[in-house]
Amino acid sequence: MMKIILADDHTLFREGLQYLLHELDPHAVMLAAGDYAAAAALLEEHADAALALVDLDMPGREREGGIERLLALVPTMPVVVLSACEDASMVRRVLDAGAMGFIPKRERPDVMLGALRLVLAGGVYLPPMLLASTPTPAPATPLTPRQAQVLHCLAHGHSNKVIARQLGMTEATVKAHTGSIFRSLEVSNRAQAVLVARRQGLLPRE
Repeated sequence: MMKIILADDHTLFREGLQYLLHELDPHAVMLAAGDYAAAAALLEEHADAALALVDLDMPGREREGGIERLLALVPTMPVVVLSACEDASMVRRVLDAGAMGFIPKRERPDVMLGALRLVLAGGVYLPPMLLASTPTPAPATPLTPRQAQVLHCLAHGHSNKVIARQLGMTEATVKAHTGSIFRSLEVSNRAQAVLVARRQGLLPRE
């Protein structure tokens, strides 16, 4: 049974989103929160939830530590931020903190569902406006053909286990290649790697 945590202080938006999210799984259980304190309580109580969607601007943002604290509570749970704010620096901060995606609230329902399916598959969703606003970094050290294959798999949300099976290598080798990719691109997580790789033309923009 899939559980989805939905934290947003606007009741109408939250209820509308619950209806949309049932397209991911008609039997999914929705757990709603209207502020950061309630969201933190749900994350701790339901650490096995498949996904958490969190609005940035909710009551308790400063007092409860905001999105960074929520991400620290459940480092293994995919957390996606939904927000009316589209400031590129804010999006980068959220992704750097460990969020698996940032979806502007103005996005079409089909785009939102596609983004969430990507995250549920283990991928990272980057909004197009972030790619458009990010300066192109200096070209990185060329990746080896094997590293390029691993990077492509990372961008499609595959786990280390799946990558190992697809590419005929051990999980330890996948981890080693991933570390080399991060160092080459000068990043520290998958979200940053996908963003930089797309900006440098190492991955197609989506």
